[in-house]
Amino acid sequence: MFHDDSGQATAEYALVIVAAALIALALIVWASSTGVLEEIFDTVARRVLDIAGR
Repeated sequence: MFHDDSGQATAEYALVIVAAALIALALIVWASSTGVLEEIFDTVARRVLDIAGR
């Protein structure tokens, strides 16, 4: 009649975390292979140095 679902939410959260990690990994691999990540870091570093140099 009734069954215990107490661990179901934990399993669902774990699946969501794994899915989010896979998406983040895919984005990092894509950004690294296209050079976008380097451009972003260079732009941020230049802006920080410009602001610090004022």
